[in-house]
This record gives sequence, C-alpha cells and structure tokens, in this order.
Amino acid sequence: MADIKYEIIETIAILSESPKGWKKELNLISWNGREPKYDLREWAPNHEKMGKGVTLSVEELKVLREVLNNREY
Repeated sequence: MADIKYEIIETIAILSESPKGWKKELNLISWNGREPKYDLREWAPNHEKMGKGVTLSVEELKVLREVLNNREY
C-alpha cells in the first residue's frame, strides 16, 4: 500500500470518544499535499492511526448541511 501523507489543518469538532481513547473527529485535512478537504473519521490517540472515514469537498459539505438543517428529528 502506498504511503499516505496527511496534515490536519484544523480540528473542527470532536463528536465522540471511545473508552480506548479513539475520537470521532471532523477535521480539515490536506491529503498528499492537495487542497484541504473536510474529513470525518475515528483517530487513535495522538493521531498515530486512523479508521475508515469520509472526505468531503466544500460543496458536498454544504449539501450535507442543507439536508441536515431541513431534516426533522
């Protein structure tokens, strides 16, 4: 597997934390030196490991926000 490089530009929110210290975070991340995107995934303490997640462009994040804002809970 290719080496993936990332830089967490900004931590926007920590949504939850497991008993083992893994945190579900929404971050702005630059992957392999590319333009930063919004990223939602679980991270081990100190960000040494990551779980599977989803990466969203600004446009995709705006659509998601609109859908969630219009949803009744």
